[in-house]
Amino acid sequence: MPFARLAAATTPTCHIGLGLAAVGRPGYINLGRDRDLPADRSVEAMRERTHDLLDAAYAQGVRYFDAARSYGRSEEFLAGWLRERPDVDDVVVGSKWGYTYTADWTADAEQHEVKDHGVATFERQRAETDALLGDRLDLYQIHSLTPDSPALTDKDLHAKLAEAAARGVTVGFSTSGPAQADAIRAALAVTVDGEPLFRTVQSTYNALETSAGPALAEAHEAGLTVIVKEGMANGRLAEPHAPEALKAVAEETALGCDAVALALVLRQPWTGVVLSGAATVNQLGSNLHAAVVDFDEDQVARLGALVEDPHTYWERRARLPWH
Repeated sequence: MPFARLAAATTPTCHIGLGLAAVGRPGYINLGRDRDLPADRSVEAMRERTHDLLDAAYAQGVRYFDAARSYGRSEEFLAGWLRERPDVDDVVVGSKWGYTYTADWTADAEQHEVKDHGVATFERQRAETDALLGDRLDLYQIHSLTPDSPALTDKDLHAKLAEAAARGVTVGFSTSGPAQADAIRAALAVTVDGEPLFRTVQSTYNALETSAGPALAEAHEAGLTVIVKEGMANGRLAEPHAPEALKAVAEETALGCDAVALALVLRQPWTGVVLSGAATVNQLGSNLHAAVVDFDEDQVARLGALVEDPHTYWERRARLPWH
């Protein structure tokens, strides 16, 4: 399994990955993008920003990179970076299928992506990903699995995914929404020829939204690698938006709110990788300090009081505007 490469790594940051959702397209829902990104969000400008982030991440020990078909040109940018650096052979590359990018490189599109978990979409997007990443792709995930997704019951799709796994690509899934735990547990029950289909799970978990935690612990116990996304709650846990309790702990640790928020995820015993969604090299550097944050029990308790009802959390996330 490709994540064995991370298990063998010794850098403090090997359990922090870089997600490309924020830089693979001109528009996204993260707070602060007007400040973080240049006014020129041309393809070339965003390609350069992505490559700068990948260079900085790799130089500082990050070894997992996460893209998706719906993250604009993220796969293209990542593939170009890998081609230009043939000596980089120790990274794990993940992508996702199931959403089609429809914004046509604008930040104010009426619809930015369309979800479809059918076999036809898988086959089309798998071919598109293969054309860009080829044998550099290690992990292919179903994007945003929910309990009502047909991907949980579609035997033809399961057979196609098992074929991909037999050819060497690890198969996983990501989750979204207030019923993440239900989706995780349903996915753990999916088998092909008596063997579990999925080997990784990527879910939202952060100081505000912890509802998937018990199910992620079960997934870890079942042998899946757990990847955590949105550890910064789309910017809600970063300055200046962070809650006062988080700001206080950050001041006590002499680190940023972002590092504290990500460290809270890293301290979970089931966390395999937590993603940084940094849009600037400085943000990335601050995020990576999460690897050295050391909490006391009082600080953990104060941060634990920030948890929101999952329905409230996801309703607020759904209202975040695309910038």
